[in-house]
Amino acid sequence: MSNKQKDQLSELTGSLGKTGDFIQENRKSLLVILGTVVGLILLFFAYQKFYLAPRETEAVNQMFKAQEYWEQKDWDKAIKGDGNFPGFEKIIADYDNTKSANLAYYYLGIAYLNKGEFQKAAENLTKYSGNDPIIAPEALGAAGDAYVEMKNYDEAIVFYKKAAAKGDNLFAAPIYLKKLGLVYEEQKDYKSAVDTYQKIKTDYPESAAASTIDMYIARAEGKL
Repeated sequence: MSNKQKDQLSELTGSLGKTGDFIQENRKSLLVILGTVVGLILLFFAYQKFYLAPRETEAVNQMFKAQEYWEQKDWDKAIKGDGNFPGFEKIIADYDNTKSANLAYYYLGIAYLNKGEFQKAAENLTKYSGNDPIIAPEALGAAGDAYVEMKNYDEAIVFYKKAAAKGDNLFAAPIYLKKLGLVYEEQKDYKSAVDTYQKIKTDYPESAAASTIDMYIARAEGKL
């Protein structure tokens, strides 16, 4: 073994020895840290199993009636409840941090949108978070609709873009892209409108929106 190799081995051995010394000197502190981490992990699983899971089950059992009213388009009862079963507002208040409360934001937002209370609609729809392939883009798109009704076109553009990206398929994306193009036209941004309509024609040629999109492209191009 060369002198250089001996020096390297000696340096490595010394480093390992220092590591061992550090562990011995700080054994109590390291055990406390390890115990804390393990305790937090156990606490998290206990929270999930013994607190959150029962609340989730209870929320589902409480919310079904509000969902029925929502499907019947009885918006007031869906929102406020009927005296026996809670509406979506109370579900959110009583069962925060559950999946049901998160879903209730979507239902509540759509209900307010249909009632013409657009600010409340936007506030609730933008609080929904999820990756459901149908509900997620619908929530974003409906938020865009609410902002259009309030003539807040900048925010509408933001949410229509998000909805089109989230619902990147033949059915959802063309709907929100078309709405986006119409908002651009409302803002007299005809170049962006043409580009948006063209995206429908290029990326989603088999969609229902694509069948009439040439008319929209021609109209926007005529105003350039």
